[in-house]
Amino acid sequence: MSARTPTRTPGTGGADARLPWWAVALPVAAFTALLLLVTGPGQAHASGGEPAVGRILERIQHTLSR
Repeated sequence: MSARTPTRTPGTGGADARLPWWAVALPVAAFTALLLLVTGPGQAHASGGEPAVGRILERIQHTLSR
């Protein structure tokens, strides 16, 4: 007597491709918030002191020139 092999019907056992509403809404909300922060009105004011990046670059240049 031969053993019967189980047959699978197409479409069963696959991954469920449906997402809950919040799985789409949260990334959209985060993207929108970041986009608003980047494109918002330029209300930032420069500080009175020397920029930190400039000081770091000067120290690197001074260290390399020795």
